Amino acid sequence: MTRAGASPSASPCLAIDIGATKVDLGLVHPDGTLEYRERILVDDHPDDLFDAIAARSIRLQSTVDSSLVGVACAGPMTGGGEFVSPLNIPMWREFPLRQRLREVLGDEVYVEGDARSLALAEGVFGAARDDTSFLSMVVSTGVGGGIVVDGRLLDGDSGNSGHIGHLNVIPDGSPCSCGSFGCLEAEVSGWAIESRTGRPPSHADEETRRRTGELVGRAVGSLCSVLDINRCYVAGSVALGFADDFFRAANEVARAHAQMSYSRSLQIRPSALGPDGPLLGAAMVGWRAT
Repeated sequence: MTRAGASPSASPCLAIDIGATKVDLGLVHPDGTLEYRERILVDDHPDDLFDAIAARSIRLQSTVDSSLVGVACAGPMTGGGEFVSPLNIPMWREFPLRQRLREVLGDEVYVEGDARSLALAEGVFGAARDDTSFLSMVVSTGVGGGIVVDGRLLDGDSGNSGHIGHLNVIPDGSPCSCGSFGCLEAEVSGWAIESRTGRPPSHADEETRRRTGELVGRAVGSLCSVLDINRCYVAGSVALGFADDFFRAANEVARAHAQMSYSRSLQIRPSALGPDGPLLGAAMVGWRAT
């Protein structure tokens, strides 16, 4: 359940968020309070990323009284995060993340997809607290998502449900890291924008900001029509950095695509989690499993 695991009696959780460009670690309390935050830049550890994560985790573990570890990691992955293959971390392919962390920490470790983890946090600490069904998205270096229907995070056959970044939005479009062409991630992610324009997203012009919103709206409108969902919450440096230009365009196009009577109240809104959202999501992974 999306809201399980954040009760006041829950134990603090050592949270680890592993993304395409950075790894954040911290201790999260059941009320959402975060302390001991640390960051590792992925590019600084091309050959020893796990060792760097393990060292920081051991140090944090020694400062707190917690035996619970929750990990949010970029995917795809096998069930339970036993083996992870983040598309933007090429040194990890079928990497036994959960087993390796259990070996060095001696605690139970729970692993989930990073964007899926964010959906769990959005439902407890964020803007979706009053929603039973919603789509949670990240538009940043990559594009990911988590789908909650009737209060439950959808898993799918392998636990990878929610990869909205791999919906096709432009037939025969730009090549994607997944091997396909024209995926949403291949058109609107941070790396895709820089590849297409020659500039980082932080320097994107109005046309690029609007195009990004339009393509996200195309994907969200179609998916929400299929799933009968009327709320989508978007986090990530690209979407939030593009601000009103992005959200205005995304809502216009989403509503144009979602024409069924039950989809007419569809809204795409910013996530309410703030910068701590990914670590809150990682903690939710731990709490949900216990």
